Amino acid sequence: MTRRREVTWDDPLASAAQARDMSGLEYLRAIASSAISRPPIAALLGMRLTEVEEGRATFTLDVGEHLYNPIGSVHGGVFCTLLDSAMGCAVHSTLPRGTRYTTVELKVNLIKALTLDTPTVVADGMVISSGSRIATASGRLTGPDGTLFAHATTTCLLISG
Repeated sequence: MTRRREVTWDDPLASAAQARDMSGLEYLRAIASSAISRPPIAALLGMRLTEVEEGRATFTLDVGEHLYNPIGSVHGGVFCTLLDSAMGCAVHSTLPRGTRYTTVELKVNLIKALTLDTPTVVADGMVISSGSRIATASGRLTGPDGTLFAHATTTCLLISG
């Protein structure tokens, strides 16, 4: 039986342009509250930025078979995308207006397969260290009962101007 999924999104460059006049925390809070459109990758995967405070960001994802790989579980790339988003946004939440970041290293440990048996997962990212050019963060992907599906670390390059 063929399934179908429709995805819609707003212009990502219009949303990104709004970031120039806000601190990282202000910008992410605006996305979380839907005052600014979420990025297309979030719409595509169905993930939502649900909490953000300085140095911490949380995403949720409703698990669906549209995320499955050929062996019947959620694709590892989805784990990586969720954790990269949570950790990157944790870093972003600490940045002043006019500073951006990019991920330069991502390490993900996949602990347990994720299937429709777990309807929703949470990705928490937390800043470990932040300097003038480099920030590091850690992340955990868990189910509603606290089951750990993956954990990760990242290194981000901070870009001023």
